[in-house]
Amino acid sequence: MKLSHIPLEKLKVSPLNMRHERKSPDITDILPSIRARGVQQPLLVRKNGSGYEIVAGRRRFHCLKKIMKEGGEVEPVPCAIMKDADDAAALEASLIENIARLAPDEMTRFETFARLAAEGRGVEEIAATFGVTEIMVRRSLALGNLLPEIRNAYRQGDIDPETVRHLTLATCKQQADWFKLFDDPQEREPRGRQLKQWLFGGELKLEAALFPLDAYSGEIVTDLFGETGYFSGNDQFWQLQNKAIAERCDAYNDDGWADVVVLDPGAYFQRWDHVETSKKDGGRVVVEVRTNGEVTFHEGYLTRKEHDRRLKKSGSKAQENEEAQPARPELTVAAQNYVALHRHAAVRLAMMKDPQLALRVMVAHAICGSDLWQVRPEPQKADREASAESLANSKAQAAFDAERKDILTLLGLPEKGPTLTRPSGAGLRIGALLTTLIKLAETDVMRILTFVIAETLSAGTSLNEQIGNHLEVDMTGLWEPEDAFFDLLRDKVALHEILKETGGKEIANANISATVKVQKQAIRDNLKTAQDDGANAQWLPRYLKFPFTAYTRSGAGRLSEMAARAQKLSG
Repeated sequence: MKLSHIPLEKLKVSPLNMRHERKSPDITDILPSIRARGVQQPLLVRKNGSGYEIVAGRRRFHCLKKIMKEGGEVEPVPCAIMKDADDAAALEASLIENIARLAPDEMTRFETFARLAAEGRGVEEIAATFGVTEIMVRRSLALGNLLPEIRNAYRQGDIDPETVRHLTLATCKQQADWFKLFDDPQEREPRGRQLKQWLFGGELKLEAALFPLDAYSGEIVTDLFGETGYFSGNDQFWQLQNKAIAERCDAYNDDGWADVVVLDPGAYFQRWDHVETSKKDGGRVVVEVRTNGEVTFHEGYLTRKEHDRRLKKSGSKAQENEEAQPARPELTVAAQNYVALHRHAAVRLAMMKDPQLALRVMVAHAICGSDLWQVRPEPQKADREASAESLANSKAQAAFDAERKDILTLLGLPEKGPTLTRPSGAGLRIGALLTTLIKLAETDVMRILTFVIAETLSAGTSLNEQIGNHLEVDMTGLWEPEDAFFDLLRDKVALHEILKETGGKEIANANISATVKVQKQAIRDNLKTAQDDGANAQWLPRYLKFPFTAYTRSGAGRLSEMAARAQKLSG
């Protein structure tokens, strides 16, 4: 028999159906199940004109009609289509179907199908064995994408089928977040259509980005509490995200993977239809890109069909059978979790006795990040092009860049990007980095750590001011008077005080009523004269001295606030 899904309006009850009668059948016992889970066992039908007549499955048919009458949505009905035969054969089939029924619950069906799939059975073969459609097999196997706690709740009837269907398309993190709401009596988890919007609403969260956030120049929207952020510009986000994906793919190729396959946006990686395969055996990396920006890299997989084809070419039948049957782990998933947690507890206790190793682990985390760490370099974002150019040409910046190159050489890393710190890893594996750090002397590790801390020190903060005061930083020789600085000055009172510093009180008073432009030029002339005479060549404005001070009582805005806070913290 051919298996297919047929629209409800193309079905009618056959007069040969053993339960055929004009009176509607009693469906009270099966209606709740079908309303909740749909038709699980195909109807037996045969062709009749432009439609089909139901040989067996009349009560299921009436359940669907009632659900549709109530305003519910009814999908095409799974049907087994009989070949053309006489009426006796149709009557016999109806009798057999109604006497010998097998209708396991959906989770039992999934577990059975999953065992067969793990043994190498294809979707077509499973469908033929159980007399169901391939679509029903695929839907059952999709339940394998669910977390165990969600599957258990579904088995107990606490979660409806529509919600479960949406959850099979969610990432593990999304499922965990949803179940946390489900398991909390004080919260209300989204279900049905609300869940679909919750999962696929299209909001691009900050944590989905594979690229440094400072590379994004568009607007970032945060919630009222500032706890969650979203990108507002889809085009720019995807441009940067795709570039980051491409870089990760290049890194995988350079690392020796046979191939890297990037799925279309919104396409899902069906784990049940793949076989884990090592890199040396030709395993691929499959990149799953969600419409909400999340990207998952599935390492070491081949499609089941391709895996089977390779087995057939690999040698003898005995070898094929041996390789086709994956070894069953001696520990269950729960047992593996138990052992892993105890091993973790022992390792971190032992690490408490080895601060030198802990130091190196911390440096490795700070440089390339992990699922629990995210350290970002200071972006040094300038408001104006002239400011950015001035910073790039400064002596302090040049010396810092030179230090970065030396540290990259020390770590045996190529110069890739403007920073050592790489929040998303950028192809750098934390284990390999830790191996290098363990081999380095303590002085080298401390040098690297100092650089990482300096590179990730936030600009324009009280912490920056506090550290500068503590170190008694002197910017003499690191900065020279330039137009980029003077062009930004606007306050006449402050300019008058600067004129006093550079030319004396007499010259300042002589220009007290002059315009801002004239006063700036007078300052430039004073500095030029002093430079030519060899005097006052190391002049620094108060703005660039530690501790910071302003020229007027009104202060310098946020800089004055940060300086005051730093002074207070320093006692």
